[in-house]
Amino acid sequence: MTERGDLAEPRPHEELADESLISAGMEQAESSLDEDDRLKPEFLSAVLDAVDEGDIDHARELVSPLHPADIADLLELTPSEQRGDVAAALGDLVGAEVLSELNDYVRDDLIGSLAPEQVAEFASELDTDDAVAIIEDMEEADQQAVLEAMEPEDRAAIESALSYPEESAGRLMQRDLVAVPEHMTVGQVIDYLRDNGDLTRDFWEIFVVDEGHKPIGTCQLSWVLTCPRGVAMADLMKREQTLIPVDMDQEEVALRFQKYALISAAVVDGSGRLVGMITVDDIVHIISEEAGEDILRLSGAGEGDINEPVMDSYRARVRWLLTNLLTALVASTIIGIFEHTIEQMVALATLMPIVAGVGGNAGSQTMAVTVRALATNQITGSNARRTILREIRVALLNGCTVALVLGLGVGLVFHNVALGGVIAAAMMTNIVTAGLAGAAVPLAFDRMNLDPAVASSIFVTMITDSMGFFAFLGLATAAGLTG
Repeated sequence: MTERGDLAEPRPHEELADESLISAGMEQAESSLDEDDRLKPEFLSAVLDAVDEGDIDHARELVSPLHPADIADLLELTPSEQRGDVAAALGDLVGAEVLSELNDYVRDDLIGSLAPEQVAEFASELDTDDAVAIIEDMEEADQQAVLEAMEPEDRAAIESALSYPEESAGRLMQRDLVAVPEHMTVGQVIDYLRDNGDLTRDFWEIFVVDEGHKPIGTCQLSWVLTCPRGVAMADLMKREQTLIPVDMDQEEVALRFQKYALISAAVVDGSGRLVGMITVDDIVHIISEEAGEDILRLSGAGEGDINEPVMDSYRARVRWLLTNLLTALVASTIIGIFEHTIEQMVALATLMPIVAGVGGNAGSQTMAVTVRALATNQITGSNARRTILREIRVALLNGCTVALVLGLGVGLVFHNVALGGVIAAAMMTNIVTAGLAGAAVPLAFDRMNLDPAVASSIFVTMITDSMGFFAFLGLATAAGLTG
């Protein structure tokens, strides 16, 4: 057995060979991606064909140069009926990092085919927050089997995280961090970091705590490395810090990171003790996730995941379609009231959808702005009224512009000045109503502690359709256009 001091230096040709292999792998990985860093269809077909033909070595050779995130994309793009075979063929290439990158539904499918010991091994290799993301959606019996297969220390950390509410800071935080007492010097901290092999290696901020393990300051790693060894941490640290309560909702956590430009933040329990930290890479994922949820809720599309089971998508969408059907009956009833008016002047039936459609779009614009402002805490009780008045002013300007263009066009096409004036007035009325409804409806839902993104669109559409038809047909009747 060769002693450490007798290890031979690599020969030049060996170094060149290693560099060639690395370079070839990088070129192969790049050739599998298009200009938008998405896997090329022909690459996916090549991998699937290799698996179907039983050429496992070739499939692994194709996939091995890929980044874990790209391997996750590969599995997500694979048809569900072939996904298990592909994962089995790739074997250890589908590791813990790949699982953490997978779509929730795809990950659940793969985990369902793994033994609890395998899932426990994967979870042990990940940060606590990523491990929790894998385990939290499992059935209770499967979850317990995985936890029992884990090492006691890892199991305790996961169970502690699972005790916190879903989508809270406690579920999101990492427990692997570096915390030192305030009496230590820079030199002592450097020696501590070098000598303690159990510390996490992925950190850029050191937390300074008091005797009760409560965070009293933070210190960037670069400060420690560039200061004299004799400087006390208490003199070097930054005392102003943003502390995250362990039960804070993840959306509020993301807003704090965004507002204060944080890279990491300490998480504290009810007594103020340091229990974990949250880093910006987790927040990027949360911001994307929450923004996507709000957009999908506005349309009533449920989770809107293309990997979601068909029946789950059906149940999520059909209830809003049925609700929309009921609200559409309101607009239909208004049209029925003016049935005689429409019979007398068929042109009204031709023009009705224009008034309702443009008004609906105006309402959707205002509603989207309001929901986003509520989600990012831009609207509070102190400026809600001002926000509504602002949207009404915008609606007035839009209404004047659209009404003028539409009124002139209708008057010229139908050679009827009165009809042009009526549709212009109706359009103006409906766009102003849309501006009011688009701001007021989400604010009303928010005031009732209901998610404004969930049902606002249905009620705003009902209001704009009903008002559009009522204003247009009512003004046409009042103006005597059918007389």
